[in-house]
Amino acid sequence: MKRIFLYLLLAALLSACGQSETSEQSDVPTVEELAADPARLKELREQCKTDRANLGDVLCDRVAEATRKRFYGDGTVPYTPSDTPPKF
Repeated sequence: MKRIFLYLLLAALLSACGQSETSEQSDVPTVEELAADPARLKELREQCKTDRANLGDVLCDRVAEATRKRFYGDGTVPYTPSDTPPKF
């Protein structure tokens, strides 16, 4: 009986340890919204470089993901080499 109580207590303590980011994420734009607005994305990238502590990790992580998404695209375009090989 003591073991069951101990395991339940341990499970309750472990489940309470994680931080909840739901309140922090409610006002943060999504990656798709950021990728659709390049001017805002550029502004936020500069702010994340200089003041990440005040902006928050969630926003700066989304800014980085949106930048990556704009650079690489959706990733479905295969590489097609040119018809003429380069001359070295």
